[in-house]
Amino acid sequence: MKISRNTVLEEQGKTPQYLYFVSSGFMRLFYYDENGDEQTTYLCSINGFIASFLCFINQIKATENVECVTDCEILRITNANLKKLIDESENFKKFSLIIFEQAIFSTANRANDLATLNAEQRYKKLIDNQPQLIQNIPIQYIASFLGMKPESLSRIRRQIIS
Repeated sequence: MKISRNTVLEEQGKTPQYLYFVSSGFMRLFYYDENGDEQTTYLCSINGFIASFLCFINQIKATENVECVTDCEILRITNANLKKLIDESENFKKFSLIIFEQAIFSTANRANDLATLNAEQRYKKLIDNQPQLIQNIPIQYIASFLGMKPESLSRIRRQIIS
């Protein structure tokens, strides 16, 4: 499927319908906090999978929205079809396990970074590990993902450049 930028594919409070694979473009998971502000929890680039993973697996109301940050080409699969493939193919079962392990690792790694690294260290780690995000995702989403305000990220970026 080809999806336009800024399209929300799954909504917070509704049961997620699909697991998405990004063929091209960039997507994110975000939620609205108690003040109505968007909080980005996951950024996904080419060849990545995205969903509100635990909600998708358990078919419960999503705690996050899935949005295309840029124009995207995606593949998608329903929960029922995913389960069918897992039941029918040992290789697909192993592959699915890897996808969900990576999702859990990513979430745990981000939580650990937020707890143990300062803002500048988190930004430098993102530059080192996923430079394509810095070049393609708006600064407000990157700042939110890193647990800071856009103004703080702008200051950090100026300090690094000079």
